[in-house]
Amino acid sequence: MRAPSLLRLTATILAICVLAACGRNAREDAPFMGESFDADETYSRTYALPPAQVCSAARLALLGQGYAVGKANDDAVEATKNFQPEDEVHTQLSVRVSCVPRGNDGSLLFVSALLDRYVLRKSSNSASVGVGGIGSLSLPIGSREDSLVRTASSTVQDTGFYRRFFERVGYYVPAPSSRDRKPSPLEMRQEDPPPADLRHGGDATSPVGGSPAR
Repeated sequence: MRAPSLLRLTATILAICVLAACGRNAREDAPFMGESFDADETYSRTYALPPAQVCSAARLALLGQGYAVGKANDDAVEATKNFQPEDEVHTQLSVRVSCVPRGNDGSLLFVSALLDRYVLRKSSNSASVGVGGIGSLSLPIGSREDSLVRTASSTVQDTGFYRRFFERVGYYVPAPSSRDRKPSPLEMRQEDPPPADLRHGGDATSPVGGSPAR
């Protein structure tokens, strides 16, 4: 084989290897590929009570923090809370709770929170006016329409947020050793801070979904 042909073949093989490595790194860097499914308790807790009582405690914990409960039954609770960190930025935090039987009298409580970020978009209205010999002209009519456009959506990763949620549930479902414990007036009045994800939200500007009703 001639030397130039060998060099071209070697260069082609190296290029293929580089492209394959880049593709592998891109797949490894994808967010969903980083899920390790470690055995931690960030999103779940075990309680020695039936699911209906555990979900009822979760509903009370969310109501006590100003969440609007949209769904509540014996095995699931869904609630939302709105924030406005900036003048033209609206953030909605949606919490989903599931209560699953475990054993004879126990339950597993799972919780996850979804953070949606919206920005205010303004657009001018216009009207078409017929003009003889010319056709129609679009003229502004002096009004503006404001709408919220979703620009980001992500699952809350703040472990402190979930820890505080389970602590609040514990006010209504205490451990068996302290079943008679009642929250103090200060604990009842104290409001939990929002998750860290809300304070460090992205500034994405491209819409990723629809806008909520205003």
